[in-house]
Amino acid sequence: MITTNRKKWNGYEQLLAWLFLLPYLFFYLWFMFYPIIKGFIISLNKWTIGIDPQFIGFKNYAVMFKDANFWEALWHTVYFVIISTPSLVVVGLALALIVNAGLKGTTFLRSAFFLPHILSISVISSIWVFVLQPYTGLVNSILHRFGFEGEIFWLNEPNLAWISILIATVWWTVGFNMVLFLAGLQEIPDDLYEAARIDGANGWQCFIHITIPSLRGVIMLIVVLQSIASFKLFGQPWIMTQGGPGTATRTLVQYIYETGFRRNDMGLASAMSYILFIVMILFAVVQFKFLSKKD
Repeated sequence: MITTNRKKWNGYEQLLAWLFLLPYLFFYLWFMFYPIIKGFIISLNKWTIGIDPQFIGFKNYAVMFKDANFWEALWHTVYFVIISTPSLVVVGLALALIVNAGLKGTTFLRSAFFLPHILSISVISSIWVFVLQPYTGLVNSILHRFGFEGEIFWLNEPNLAWISILIATVWWTVGFNMVLFLAGLQEIPDDLYEAARIDGANGWQCFIHITIPSLRGVIMLIVVLQSIASFKLFGQPWIMTQGGPGTATRTLVQYIYETGFRRNDMGLASAMSYILFIVMILFAVVQFKFLSKKD
């Protein structure tokens, strides 16, 4: 009798849980799952705003793979992922170690490191355009005070432009990584460090053999999140360099935007979006495979 009542109660709890989940599931399917399916359908059509769509199968994908501009934009995106992800991990960990050291002014430092993250991408990019501009920019003015002659055009030379975009991105997003690393550092038991010091380990050895292994899960999470975010890079180069000089900093998301809204070719833009989606999934799978802890 007790077992029967317990089963009925469990069934009632499950039904109640589904009733509470249904509103969320409805909006999730409508605003997340449906656009994914709809986007794939659009990629199979010649889809132009104002004209009835025409089904053309995988022709958009064939056109895309023959487009040299697509491959260039994809390489720029992958290149930014390669240079930005390690930078964001290393700088985020360094800031977390500083904040976790218990120095005076820790509250101020924590706020100062995190505050840029709450600003919008347009504000961040505009600030760095002002800081990096020639003649009157803050960076060039500082260099002149130290005796450097001439002007550095940070946003007009391809390599310097990528460095500028990287600096702006790190300054904007590293505060979030710092918070994640700080949470991970505070979860490491002090007993491990005390036992290591008793055995004669120095600070560097404690960092290599205790801190890094203990943060393995946090590192994997940050690497995956930052890789996905870097694949979606658009605002920084769009505002800071407009994809230039020339097309040297044009990313795939920018090229998708130009294809869809400037050339009015929504079908081809949707096809590019799906390829970007597949590349992001492959990167995430590879990262999980190599960074996940082996049992």
